[in-house]
Amino acid sequence: MAPKNDRAAREAQARLRRYEARQELHARLVRRRRRDDLIAVVGVVLVAALAIGAQLAYESGPGAPAPAPSSSTPSTPGDPAPTTPDVAPTADATPAPDATPTP
Repeated sequence: MAPKNDRAAREAQARLRRYEARQELHARLVRRRRRDDLIAVVGVVLVAALAIGAQLAYESGPGAPAPAPSSSTPSTPGDPAPTTPDVAPTADATPAPDATPTP
């Protein structure tokens, strides 16, 4: 039969190994969570940067507003200013509707 001290020492060593294994597991899980959090933050920042870049690219390209016509004077003083012809509708172009009698 083994002395009691040997059995107690073996049990103490087994407890110590289990305790150290739990500590190592906990430390690995903490490192993994920290790494996963960092990857998530980098992913969110990357997606936000891509969205902002796409919006800016769209606004400068096909989504750009049409240029407004400027009402500035011509660049050279010798050029005549563009004029719009005055077109007045004539009476012959559009006949007046016939009046229908109401009963």
